Amino acid sequence: MNISFKNKNVVVTGGSRGIGRATALAFAAAGANVSICARGADALREAERELKAHGGKHHAAACDLGEGAQVQRYIAEACAALGGIDVLVNNASGFGSSDDEAGWAKSVGVDLMASVRASHAALPLIERAGGGSIIHIGSIAGLRASARTPAYGAVKAALAQYTMSQGLSLAAKKIRVNSVAPGSIEFPGGVWDQRKRDNRKLYDDTMQSIPWGRMGRPEEIASVVQFLASDLASWITGQTIVVAGGQMLS
Repeated sequence: MNISFKNKNVVVTGGSRGIGRATALAFAAAGANVSICARGADALREAERELKAHGGKHHAAACDLGEGAQVQRYIAEACAALGGIDVLVNNASGFGSSDDEAGWAKSVGVDLMASVRASHAALPLIERAGGGSIIHIGSIAGLRASARTPAYGAVKAALAQYTMSQGLSLAAKKIRVNSVAPGSIEFPGGVWDQRKRDNRKLYDDTMQSIPWGRMGRPEEIASVVQFLASDLASWITGQTIVVAGGQMLS
């Protein structure tokens, strides 16, 4: 079944690589106008080039999502470039794993507060469009104990709770809010690609914990995000959907 987003305007934060890039390209391939932001200029330019190949309107801008003023500016610019906002995907992560001030600051500032700030900035624009969808990218780390990444896990848990609260509070505005909690996702330059080189034991142990027998792919997360943003999910809100190849079962 093909899902069409023709004439829909989609914003993906952290959209230059990994899950964000795959999500932005999936929406563009389905006919959407797409805006992405990221900090890294080279990856952003490459992702923008790939978006152009799908036609439609596209927009890309550098943005430090840990800075509130930059988030406000980016959302306003994305809206102007696309002609509105129907879907917001909050994907960026600071990957603050350590249980110290630096780790907590990264996780709270980007994984949580960037999602809160982007939601606040986009909310009146999505409401103006007659309703739409907000989707947060969480993690299975937020749904169970996370000894290696306590700050990251705790903040992703907060994001799952925020998803429920938003789903309830925004229902009257016809705005659905859901979260996707990926398991271990591997892509070039990503965390698990680095672990495969730098900490092979951790990589292999994690691989063995996945019943499906492999790491996930960004495109597999993008497909679920698309579903949640589509009319096929019109009766789903406030939920966190685990996409992890059974990793939570072991």
